[in-house]
Amino acid sequence: MASSSPDAPCSCDCFVSVPPASAIPAVIFAKNSDRPRDEVQEVVFIPAGTHTPGSQLQCTYIEVEQVLKTHAVILSRPSWLWGAEMGANEHGVCIGNEAVWTKEPVGEGEALLGMDLLRLALERSSTAQEAVRVIAGLLDRYGQGGSCREDPVPFCYHNTFLLADRTEAWVLETAGKLWAAQRIQGGARNISNQLSIGTDISAEHPELRSHAKAQGWWTGQGTFDFAEVFSLTQQPVRMEAAKARFRAGRELLQQRQGSITAEVMMDILRNKESGICMDSGGFRTTASMVSVLPRDPTKPCVHFFTATPDPSRSVFKPFIFETGVAQAPQVLSPTFGAQDPVRILPRFQTQVDRRHLLYRGHQAALGLMEEGQDQGKRVQQKQQSLELEGLEALRKLLTGEQTLPPHRLSGLFQAFVEKEHQAYA
Repeated sequence: MASSSPDAPCSCDCFVSVPPASAIPAVIFAKNSDRPRDEVQEVVFIPAGTHTPGSQLQCTYIEVEQVLKTHAVILSRPSWLWGAEMGANEHGVCIGNEAVWTKEPVGEGEALLGMDLLRLALERSSTAQEAVRVIAGLLDRYGQGGSCREDPVPFCYHNTFLLADRTEAWVLETAGKLWAAQRIQGGARNISNQLSIGTDISAEHPELRSHAKAQGWWTGQGTFDFAEVFSLTQQPVRMEAAKARFRAGRELLQQRQGSITAEVMMDILRNKESGICMDSGGFRTTASMVSVLPRDPTKPCVHFFTATPDPSRSVFKPFIFETGVAQAPQVLSPTFGAQDPVRILPRFQTQVDRRHLLYRGHQAALGLMEEGQDQGKRVQQKQQSLELEGLEALRKLLTGEQTLPPHRLSGLFQAFVEKEHQAYA
């Protein structure tokens, strides 16, 4: 039987800053992906593609109809599945997802994971608003469901999403096939494993209110508050913890209103006191992402990924979409084909080693840093120096101080991954 208990470990935090909250004329997106502590996330580049009409696409568990053209994407994903926890596409659309439980029951059948929906939306959308429509359409046609962790005991949930592009952001919150969305055209916003859209609904499923009324969750009179109507009446302990993280994240954003930068977002993702940087028992922040999306379309969007756990002891490395960009092999996990435990029924009866090269090097470095010895301190200094180098490259690109040729831009992420890997060697 599938576990859908909100008490099971599951937490993530997404943030966005839209001018005038940002210190620069750019939308800034950030996410911590909090997952089972031994799960490996890889950073995968997938080029744009043209596909045969009527062809089918295999996602994590089910097939969906493929579209004729898909956009290039960069994804941070648990290496056992098809979708992604967070990512961006060549048009500057960024999406992060989070687990959520509502009054609407979580089905046990296999359908699209929220992480599959995220990747599909990135591949098929050129704006955040279009991505909302894509996810809504896929939910209606295929539904969401299936186990969200690599374990023989299924663990299922519904999803909320934070979506951003160069001009605005959207929050999309779901309950089964039902959903509500809120548009953010200015200011800062965060989400943390709970429904957060109240009465300020910009778009919604056409049957959202009638369903709530039919279930006896809403009288049909007065203001409709989505979070109030669809949230669980008895909030379990884990959901209370999510509320505390949500409040802490909101306060951290409010403290920096008007001065939010990529560095500020990285600091927020590294905040352990609030629980945003998670390390709790069998759970931790396994990967992180920060993206800077300039309003000026002539300037590149810059996406920073860690590809390693614990952002407080990881390096945010810059990625830019450019002609000639290729996969960085050091952050790509090994594949197991038909012998992968996710492909063999019943699923997840055995374990495989999915660690990529950078993950292995980082694991050894983490041990040194945790011991607090001189060697560990030197490794952390190298990390900090490398990250500052990436942030300085971002500053020069956005101010126009520096223009790099296409081959340098396309190889930027690879160059930083190699430098980090060498630091651990």
